[in-house]
Amino acid sequence: MLRGPQPGVHGIMKGESMTFSTRARNWSARGGAAAVALLTVTAGTQAAATAAQASRAGQAGTTSAAAATGSSPVNPFAPAYLHPYRRGAVPTRAAAARMASWARQHPGALTSSPTHSHAASPAVQKASSQNISFGGGNDGIGVTTGDQKVYLVFFGSQWGTMGTNSNGDATFTNDSSGEAPYVQELFKGLGTGNEQWSGVMTQYCQGVTAGAQTCPSSAPHVAYPHGGALAGVWYDNASASPAQATGNDLGTAAVDAATHFGNTTAAANRDAQYIILSPTGLDPDQYQEQGFCAWHDWNGDTFLSGGPVTSPDGDVSFTNMPYVVDLGVSCGENFVRAGSAGTLDGVSIVVGHEYAETITDQNPPGGWLDNFGEENADKCAWGPPGTTGGAAVLTLPTGKFAMQGTWANNVNSGTGGCRFTQTVKRTQLLRNTGFESGKLIPWKATAGVLKKKSSSFPVHSGSWTVRLGGRTAPHTDTLAQTVTVAPANGRYGAATFSFWLEIKTNDPATKASDKLKVQVLGANGTVTLHTFSNLNAVGHYVQHSLTVSRSSFLNASGQPVPITLKFTGTETVSGHTTSFLIDDATLSAS
Repeated sequence: MLRGPQPGVHGIMKGESMTFSTRARNWSARGGAAAVALLTVTAGTQAAATAAQASRAGQAGTTSAAAATGSSPVNPFAPAYLHPYRRGAVPTRAAAARMASWARQHPGALTSSPTHSHAASPAVQKASSQNISFGGGNDGIGVTTGDQKVYLVFFGSQWGTMGTNSNGDATFTNDSSGEAPYVQELFKGLGTGNEQWSGVMTQYCQGVTAGAQTCPSSAPHVAYPHGGALAGVWYDNASASPAQATGNDLGTAAVDAATHFGNTTAAANRDAQYIILSPTGLDPDQYQEQGFCAWHDWNGDTFLSGGPVTSPDGDVSFTNMPYVVDLGVSCGENFVRAGSAGTLDGVSIVVGHEYAETITDQNPPGGWLDNFGEENADKCAWGPPGTTGGAAVLTLPTGKFAMQGTWANNVNSGTGGCRFTQTVKRTQLLRNTGFESGKLIPWKATAGVLKKKSSSFPVHSGSWTVRLGGRTAPHTDTLAQTVTVAPANGRYGAATFSFWLEIKTNDPATKASDKLKVQVLGANGTVTLHTFSNLNAVGHYVQHSLTVSRSSFLNASGQPVPITLKFTGTETVSGHTTSFLIDDATLSAS
């Protein structure tokens, strides 16, 4: 039977409960005497995350091996202590301070257990003991490789009566803070206006060896959420939400949502995540007593409280998102902005934290984590505003949102650090990009166009190039490769075709006689991306980048179709030659 809110739960002071003191005393009784000192730690300091990061950095060089093998204890103030399903949990600010203090006194302590799904390969040499590394995947899934699809589930009839505002957002009579429309506008805005907060996550990938800290361009990277991440909103009000929903309750709500939205296959849920938002006054997974603001997981996690959730729809990733406004400053109210402008700071910081971790560790713990069990957003949680990678306001076409930075392996000479924005890293889809195999396969071309480096045939890099043209009589050469612009069971939102081109000619400089057409043959027919001619000769290689439209690689139903990228070099003037030298061609998608 569903219970109403427990007496006193909603009346807890915004910030703390006695559970932390009890936990520290229990740990002390087991031999952790230093824990007693933690009872005096001041709650909610903005320096908590900085202290935690510094503590981790100091420990990393000497304790990473122990942490990776799970021989170190789990920090008793971490939300995942005795609750390993709380993946990537955002600790309250007070809990973060306690965790940092305890970690300094217990080098090598984990914040979560277990850490990775698969042990790192002995062949992988880690560039930095502070960085996060790939866990090898869980049920074949590591990161979100296609356009993200975020589904917001307002869980339980306690949200009240639903309406719609002028922006088309769902509103609720029991949402006095306005959390619901705020979150909808956030996810509508991510991936629009050229925002680069999402760019930090795109450096991570799957398809690499467990333990890897870097990704080759050809590995399937985390995709950029082109055109917005929000895919759907559902008010699940068939019944009241439990007063203290278990992990199983929340996972069941996510699977129900997948079915509701028609995502009834594993492929449909490959790039989806379901954020389960509980209404005010409730205490999902006892977040108010346990010192956290949110966490994420997937339905098949055997550690879930209440047990794993059977899904007819494949693996389903979800977030437990309590009504964090109820905890005020402990979960980030006014963390970045003062006054009423910052009332919902914690909402976007916390939900953004879990979103960033889900796309980099979709079926935890198979994605990207460090040796202590922390995910990319954990390592930068509650970073003070005004510091490198600290919390700040992200301006999107849909509004302004307080967000935190996330961990970037690729900064500080590969030793890593927190960053708020970065340029987008894309997945490179073409094969034999520079023809360095000495063969054209899988390119298809007219005979004789592959050339080895010489004074007559300069290359951009390596030892091989392709020359189209270069004949003294009218002639046509072609070079083409066919590719599907999509990750496995997913879709990309954008693609760019880049190549290096040198044009050598002795044609008269008064007319465009010889031409090179660059075309894409796709769902919308043949589209000419650009035409070059003998008049474009400059005597050296120049890189060109051309946009391939979605209408070329997605059909009318939004499904990926193969495309062919084609160069056609045509010479028309007898007695004169134009050589179109092509090298290092790539197709980058996200």
